[in-house]
Formats: sequence, structure tokens, C-alpha cells
Amino acid sequence: MGINIRPEKTSDIQNIDDVTVAAFLNAPHTDHTEQFIVKALRDSGALTISLIAEDSVQIIGHVALSPVAISCGSDGWYGLGPISVTPKEQGKGVGSKLMHAAIVELKKLNANGCVLLGDPNYYHRFGFKPLDSLIPPDVPAEYFQALVLQDADPKGTVTYHESFSEQD
Repeated sequence: MGINIRPEKTSDIQNIDDVTVAAFLNAPHTDHTEQFIVKALRDSGALTISLIAEDSVQIIGHVALSPVAISCGSDGWYGLGPISVTPKEQGKGVGSKLMHAAIVELKKLNANGCVLLGDPNYYHRFGFKPLDSLIPPDVPAEYFQALVLQDADPKGTVTYHESFSEQD
């Protein structure tokens, strides 16, 4: 089965919502608001990168990236997430393909870097690691990681877009 990664289209929005709900339905450590976050990012114009993974039949994955603010004033930083893969496709490399494509898109934007909240054992393979110089926004520090794409490590507190407070 070939997987195609491409930017979202307007006609994909409901399917992206469905994939996101399904991906996090039984996930631990979630408040099940991921689909609302993606919608709020899109509605506010802050969904900078939105990529879908599709097989020959349907959308099976999605990744969202949006700008983050760092208190030191460093710009060109983005937050990755949520990233979603339908449960039956998890563990088959779909998430990895989305991650690699997202990093390529960030480089095209000349981004300075990217932060995310997730399993260090998984995201380390893409170059993400905790940075002592970045203070996470009310999340466990060991799960808050960054990928520096250019320039020096920024120093300060990271603030995600207000859409991450969306509840419905």
C-alpha cells in the first residue's frame, strides 16, 4: 500500500476531524480536544502547515503545525501537533512519513525550529530533544522537545497559539 502525503484541501476537513477523533479516542494523557484545536487553528489562520496522509482509499493521518512564541523574542518557531493516525494504521510508518514531510515543509519556510509535546523515545529519531533553555508551557518537561533547524537554541518560555485552549 502506497502512502501519499499532501497539503490538506477544503474537501478534507471533515475527514481530518474524523481521523483526529479516532486517533485519540483511546489514547492516554489526552482531554480529547485535538479536533477542536485543529479547527480553531484553521479558523484563526494559524494552521501554517496541515498535511494529510492518504492511502488509495482514504485519509489515514494528519499533522498540524502552527507558530509558537518564545519569550526571548526568537521568531520562526513552530509547534507540531496534533499528529494523528487512524488506529488500524498506527505502527505502520504513517506517522514517520508525516513527521519527515512536516520537517521538509518547515525547512522550506526557513523555520528556526519546532517544538512538540510527546514521547521522547519516538520523536528522538527525528532529531527532537529536550532543551534546557526552553521552558515548557505547563507540561512535563521530559515530554517537551525541540528540533533546532537553524540559529542558536532560543531561551525562554514557549507559548502555543490560543487555539490550544479550545474545548469545543
